[in-house]
Amino acid sequence: MEITIQEFKRCDLIKVKGRVDSSTAPDFSKALEKFTSNNRFNIVVDMRELEYMSSAGFRALLAAQRNCKRYNRGELVLASAPKRIKEALELAGFFELFKTFDDAVAAVGVF
Repeated sequence: MEITIQEFKRCDLIKVKGRVDSSTAPDFSKALEKFTSNNRFNIVVDMRELEYMSSAGFRALLAAQRNCKRYNRGELVLASAPKRIKEALELAGFFELFKTFDDAVAAVGVF
């Protein structure tokens, strides 16, 4: 798994590449927590190059979303999710918890 971070004025873009499974999910969770601990609560997760995400990765997304939305501070949105990841999010019941966009430009533009 590779994580690339871009900071913008109004939000932060996290590009995830590879697989987020039980061994890499803690690193993914720490990357998300880094933003919320620095009072950055508008986060875009670009999943265009993501091959697989396990339930541990979904839990990391959910925990980050909770931290972002607490006290109406911000939001975590998903961009360019592959078809299989979208299906897994729908199956787990998480799809309605996140705003999703077809590309990262549209997702960043929402902030």
